[in-house]
Amino acid sequence: MTARVLQSWFRFVSGLEFDLATNLVGQPLVRQQVMKGLREFLEKPNPEKPLVMSFHGSTGTGKTYVSSMLIRYLFQRGLQSPYVHHFSPIVHFPHAEQIEQYKENLKRWIQGNLTNCGRSAFLFDEMDKMHPGLIDVIIPFLGPSWVVYGTNYRKAIFIFISNAGGEQINNVTLALWRARKDREEITLQDLEPAISKAVFENPQSGFWQSGIIHEHLIDFVVPFLPLKHHHVKQCVISELVQQGLEVVWENLEDEEFHSDVLLGRGTVTVPWKKALPCWQGEDPRRAEGWLGER
Repeated sequence: MTARVLQSWFRFVSGLEFDLATNLVGQPLVRQQVMKGLREFLEKPNPEKPLVMSFHGSTGTGKTYVSSMLIRYLFQRGLQSPYVHHFSPIVHFPHAEQIEQYKENLKRWIQGNLTNCGRSAFLFDEMDKMHPGLIDVIIPFLGPSWVVYGTNYRKAIFIFISNAGGEQINNVTLALWRARKDREEITLQDLEPAISKAVFENPQSGFWQSGIIHEHLIDFVVPFLPLKHHHVKQCVISELVQQGLEVVWENLEDEEFHSDVLLGRGTVTVPWKKALPCWQGEDPRRAEGWLGER
């Protein structure tokens, strides 16, 4: 069943790497960490444990974009695959008083789906809004044991996505920029202390006092840096080009001027200042929304 559902994992590593290099702008650490984790995991026919990655950064920096791209390369139907499972605390775990029931439901869901397909992927969005203690129910599925509840789960992928740590990542990046350190020179070691303090030591975080942290079950922490203005422009251009549109930018140096997007028979005017909220939490790839304002 797995062979009919999954595309060749190895064949698409180079394609994913090219896609990240081409369409993910301003995130050198993301490319490094994601590709390193994926390569190390996929090259092992029988990995010692599932691949566990944790994405951190402000809204609009590309966390969901990268996770969706990764899933699209690994599964034929991408996020629509029955072997890809997406959890949101707001949608799936909204009531704190029902946390024990949520724990039981989550454990059964993961166990049942890993029994159906060991090559499953589980995405946990908005970990900063997850009830503390809830996520620990999946600890048995993340470690190096051979079998849990009668299921071999070591070929699965778990991705945690969180806005927590975003402000700290932004502050460290800004301090390094003031120290004339290019973002290509920023290392994981520069950011890890700030991420750890903001995410793992925060009583409001889903990782608060979590055994996932204490047992070092996260293989790769992936920090998403804040985007500069020229990165936002690249995001907009990339998205519009992928939609088959011809892009004409004018007055690039002045935020108050408009940028023209040539669309078929007419020209759509997109105020450049609408791209600026990428810093405050709006994904610049939502270009189709702007086009709808014609």
